[in-house]
Amino acid sequence: MDWATASSLATAGGTLVLAAATFASIRSANRAARVAEISVMANLRPLLMHSRPDDHDQKVGFQDGKWFLVPGGMGVAEVTDQAVYLVMSVRNVGSGTAVLHGWWLSEPDVGIGAGDPPPLEEMTRLTRDIFVPGGDVGFWQGSFRDPASGGYALARRLIEAGESIGIAVMYGDLEGGQRTITRFNMIPRPDQQARLVSAGRVWNVDRPASR
Repeated sequence: MDWATASSLATAGGTLVLAAATFASIRSANRAARVAEISVMANLRPLLMHSRPDDHDQKVGFQDGKWFLVPGGMGVAEVTDQAVYLVMSVRNVGSGTAVLHGWWLSEPDVGIGAGDPPPLEEMTRLTRDIFVPGGDVGFWQGSFRDPASGGYALARRLIEAGESIGIAVMYGDLEGGQRTITRFNMIPRPDQQARLVSAGRVWNVDRPASR
C-alpha cells in the first residue's frame, strides 16, 4: 500500500468517526431540547376539576344583573321564563393558568364517564374571558337567553325535573394551546338550590390521549 492510499483511508476513517460523533451529539441535543419543551409545556398546562367543599364561596354575576353565591364544590342551575343560568365552582389542579373557551350541555343519560368527547363544533363559545390560575379556585358560568332554542328547552327540562346536568368545559393554556375538555356533572340535592359538582372525564384536544 502506498502512502497516498493510506492517507486517503485514514482521512476517510477520521471523517466517518467525526460524522458518527456529530450524529450522536445532534441526537442528544434534540432529545434534551424535546425534554425541555415537554417540561415547559407541562408548566403551562391547566387541568380543571371540581373544587373542594372547603374552598371559599364565589360571587358570580351575569350581564343582566343576576348574581349567585356559589360554595366550594358546588354549582347552581336556575331557570326563568327569560333565561337559564348555570354556574360551577372549579379548581385548576394543573400548574398553568386555564383560559376557558367554550362549553356543551348534555342529557344526564350521556353519563359522567361517557367515552366520547363532545363535538367541538357544537360547543357554546363564552362571551367573556374567564381565567382560572394554576393551583387555585375559579368558576365557570353559562346561560341560555333564547327560550325558543334547543339548549334552553333541554336545560329547563333537566332543571325542573330535578335531574343531573352534564357540562363539558373546553379550556387551554395562556399561549392558546393544549386545549382540554373536562366533563362535569351537576347533581341535584333535595330541597337545596346548590348542586354537587363532580368531574368525571378528561379529553385532550391538541395532544395524544393520556390513557
